[in-house]
Amino acid sequence: MLKGHRTWVFDNKPVIISTATVGGPFEANGRIADDFDLLHEDLWLGEDSYEKAHKVLLEEAMFKAMEKAGIEKEKVQFLIAGDLINQMTPTSFAARTIGAPYLGVFGACSTSMEGLALSAFITNYGGADYILTGAASHNTAVEKQFRYPTEYGGQKPPTAQWTVTGAGVALVSPKGDGPRITAATIGRVVDMGLSDPFNMGGAMAPAAVDTIEAHLRDMQVDASYYDLIVTGDLGKIGRNVSLDLLRQHGVKIEEERYQDCGLIIYREGQPVLAGASGAGCSAVVVYGHLLNRMKRGEFKRILAVATGALLSPLSFQQNETIPCIAHAVAIEYGGEA
Repeated sequence: MLKGHRTWVFDNKPVIISTATVGGPFEANGRIADDFDLLHEDLWLGEDSYEKAHKVLLEEAMFKAMEKAGIEKEKVQFLIAGDLINQMTPTSFAARTIGAPYLGVFGACSTSMEGLALSAFITNYGGADYILTGAASHNTAVEKQFRYPTEYGGQKPPTAQWTVTGAGVALVSPKGDGPRITAATIGRVVDMGLSDPFNMGGAMAPAAVDTIEAHLRDMQVDASYYDLIVTGDLGKIGRNVSLDLLRQHGVKIEEERYQDCGLIIYREGQPVLAGASGAGCSAVVVYGHLLNRMKRGEFKRILAVATGALLSPLSFQQNETIPCIAHAVAIEYGGEA
C-alpha cells in the first residue's frame, strides 16, 4: 500500500528469514568482526583478479544465507542485487552461479536497501516465496575504478572514505521467523552541486535527509518512533552535515539514535579517514551487526537508510556534479512467527 507520496507500507510484513555477511582482512580487524559469518585473510580470495574476488564475496554470502535457512538454490525465485563495478559484472557473474531469475539493480552504495525494498514489495503481494537480495564491494576493485589503484599510493584528503571489502545478503520470504520489513521509502535524486569524489559523505547527506524527512512525513511519526535510524555510509563529514540539516528542518533527533554504518564497522585507529563506504558497507552492518543486535533485544525498530552517490568515472572526468540518492527500509523485530 502506498502511504503518502513515496512510502510503501507492507501489510503482510515480509520476513528476513536469514542473512549472511562476508568480509576481508581489514574488516577482520574491525569493530564488528564477530558479526561476520566468514572473514578472509587476503584480498585475493584465491582468485587472480580483484574483480573475481569481488564476485566470490557475493557468492559466499548468498550460499551461506541459503544454508542458514535450509533452502536449496533451486527454491530461490529471484535474486535482486548489485555492486559498483562497471555493468555490475561481479554481481551478474555471481547470478550466473546461483541460476535464479535475476534483477540487477544499481543504486551505488544505496543498493542494499533498494534491493530489500523491492524484495519486500514482491513478497508482500505474493510475487515470490524466496528472494535473495544483497550488495557487495571490494576495496581494491572499487578504488581502481573510481580513484587510483591502491598500488599507486596516492594521498587522500581527510574527507575521503575507505571502501569496504564485504558482501551482505538477506533471504526474504512472506512468512517465517525473523525481523519483519514493515515499510520502505524510495529516494529521489538530490544534487546540491558538489563534485569532489573524495567527499562522498558531504554529497550524500542532503539525499539522506530528504528521504528521512519523507519517511517520517509519510508515516506520520517522529524520529523517536525508531530505536535507531542508521544511514549507509555518510561517514563523519556526512553524518554531521545531515544532523545539522535535520535540526535546521525541525526534525528532532537524538544523536545516539542516529548512527552511520560507515562509522560502526571499523575500530578507532584504523586508517579509514572519514569512515567506511562502498555498496557492501550498509549491507554487512545491517544484515550482520544490527540484525544480530535486534535479535538480542537491543532494538525493536530500525530505519535503515542506505545512501548512494550516482557518479561514474566518466561523469567525473566530464566535470559533472554528483547526483545522490537514499532508500529507507523500516525493520521491526518482536520474535513472533
